[in-house]
Amino acid sequence: MALHDREGGGTAAPNGQLVEEVPLVHKVLVPPPGGIFKEVGQGIWETFFYDAPVDRFRGITIASLAIPQDLGYSKLAGVPPVNGLYSSFVPPLIYSVLGSSRDIAIGPVAVVSLLMGTLLKQEISPTEQPALYLQLAFTATFFAGIFQTGLGILRLGFVIQFLSHAAIVGFMAGAAVTIALQQLKGLLNITNFTTDTDFVSVMKSVFGHIDEWNWRSIVIGLAFLSFLVAAKVLAKKKPKLFWVSAIAPLTSVILATVFVFVFRADKRGVKVVGHIKQGVNPSSADQLLFTGKYVGAAAKIGLVTSLIALTEGVAIGRTFAALRDYHIDGNKEMIAFGIMNICGSLTSCYCATGSFSRSAVNYQAGVKTAMANVVMAITVLITLLFLTPLFKYTPNTILSAIIISAVLSLIDFKAAWIIWKIDKFDFLATLGAFFGVFFVSVEIGLLIAVCISFVKILFNVTRPHTALLGNIPGTNVYRNLQQYPKATVAPGIVAVRVDAAIYFSNSQYIHDKALRYVEDEMAKPGSTPIQYLIIDLTPVTNIDTSGIIAMEELQRILKKRKIQLAFANPGSQVIQKFDSSGLLEELGSEWIFFTVGEAVQVCSMFLNKAAGEGSV
Repeated sequence: MALHDREGGGTAAPNGQLVEEVPLVHKVLVPPPGGIFKEVGQGIWETFFYDAPVDRFRGITIASLAIPQDLGYSKLAGVPPVNGLYSSFVPPLIYSVLGSSRDIAIGPVAVVSLLMGTLLKQEISPTEQPALYLQLAFTATFFAGIFQTGLGILRLGFVIQFLSHAAIVGFMAGAAVTIALQQLKGLLNITNFTTDTDFVSVMKSVFGHIDEWNWRSIVIGLAFLSFLVAAKVLAKKKPKLFWVSAIAPLTSVILATVFVFVFRADKRGVKVVGHIKQGVNPSSADQLLFTGKYVGAAAKIGLVTSLIALTEGVAIGRTFAALRDYHIDGNKEMIAFGIMNICGSLTSCYCATGSFSRSAVNYQAGVKTAMANVVMAITVLITLLFLTPLFKYTPNTILSAIIISAVLSLIDFKAAWIIWKIDKFDFLATLGAFFGVFFVSVEIGLLIAVCISFVKILFNVTRPHTALLGNIPGTNVYRNLQQYPKATVAPGIVAVRVDAAIYFSNSQYIHDKALRYVEDEMAKPGSTPIQYLIIDLTPVTNIDTSGIIAMEELQRILKKRKIQLAFANPGSQVIQKFDSSGLLEELGSEWIFFTVGEAVQVCSMFLNKAAGEGSV
């Protein structure tokens, strides 16, 4: 009898007797034939590449993504394409020495390029004064580096946290849509395109120049845009094929360039990149503007650009550090970003920061050190030295397609939906920032995002949360009555919790809110007259002079109404200031309790005692 595929146990022999228990035995299978090509290919691979030498040069994969993006993003900034390539050579090298992130990939990014280009064009026209425009770009980058370094040295990293997550989500989405709309110029082959970035102006420019549309350019752009999006979808569904999405932009550039050159589409109206200067970054130290009327504008542009670049770069670094379970120093990152941009401004680069798309490729490729930035920089250097003439016939429409496919990932619908579910006020901030960028301009959208973030901070500071407390039955714990409706309230006693530090900005509000709680309880029909107000100070970390004055005034008002004020669990700083101001002496230390439960117990005892004496 066959013993395969058995689970053990007694086996009946032909004569009816049981034989000993047999262990499980698995059948040995013959693998399916691999075919001659698979066997030969595997043999060649094991012969020459058994030690996976390609893994040491993962930065080349990033370079295949960076080079086409650099050519496209430079147009957003209004600088020549070669300056985009320059910005992926020097800054990554500097960051690889000074930065603390192992995954972040450095170079020009879409949002910073658009923001800088928009602000620069408000000062100088890149077509009428290209040399002066480039000088202003270098100077703004220099100031951006100075501001970033200064923030890091002075440990002022909290400044970039004034942009809330909700505002950033809205701003990034609005910027992504704006960038995509700007690419209609290259996609449709339009020459006379608006310099405004708002939706209405762009649509007027698009449909006002239908005569300039070129069907060849449109077909090339849409065909490769479909290819790029399909590559991204494939990489998302099958993460092991991330390299397909990474090399898709460069593949598209090569194929589109060959197509234009072979069929001479440039002779039929398809606009091409044209000549790109060959060679390594030239010095631009002598082009910085430290005198004249544009110094103030350069400093302003540098400040705004530096904050957005820091916000994006540090956020990307922290995201991937969390995925790999290591820590990055935010202040050290700021210094690294600042020094690399200062060096970049001296070597013909414009503002660079961490790129999410390139960093994602780094992460998926398993890069474990910043060496990938060095390999990418070397690859860009080789391109600058030997390969730039090959981009002469690259059509502008393919660069537009690459940018559109790249910025689509900046629109985070999932994050917006989560914001909507968690906090409706935050969602208003998201919408405000988005529509500000979409309908007005990038800088107005950024201003709205900052203002909404400040309004939320001011609202939380000036209107802190307070709660009316009740006792959880069967315990000595007091919690918010709104959260625990079945909690009980002791008759004649109001217990209130303040959930923030008490400062000049909110002291009057807390004073009024405490009185309102007392008045509301007294106004309830059939309620016992209130004789005690207990304020739980557990969450109150500090109190200033205005807060002390508000508490003193509250004490005087309650005393006139024959209501005793008591405090529960004040922190060390709070009780010290109570003592220094004389409030502790005026109130009496016997009315400072360790917990709300103890305070209610003592107050109830006095109430019961008074009730007993009254009945006698």
